[in-house]
Amino acid sequence: MYWLILAVAVVTEICWALSLKWAATLATWQASSVPIVLSFVNMGLLALAMRGLPAGTAYAVWTGLGAVGVIIGGIFLFGDRVSAVQAGFMTLTVIGVVGTKLFAQA
Repeated sequence: MYWLILAVAVVTEICWALSLKWAATLATWQASSVPIVLSFVNMGLLALAMRGLPAGTAYAVWTGLGAVGVIIGGIFLFGDRVSAVQAGFMTLTVIGVVGTKLFAQA
């Protein structure tokens, strides 16, 4: 169950980071409130996941998948460009996260 909560926290982390750029393009108080709300949801879910997972494991998975997800989201939503080398390092990050999950004690 804690892994599922962490997965939802990763998705909210990705949405939060992408909403920062989105809100900056609109520059309204309504758009600016979206990342603020997502920040609270995001941190709450991460804290909840850490109740049943080691903090380092949860944080590594959250930040690693969040970073890769934001890069991919930036490509599709904002036209960001990624080089082949960057894509290779993104793959290494995902491999590291998978290894962390496979060998986690929780």
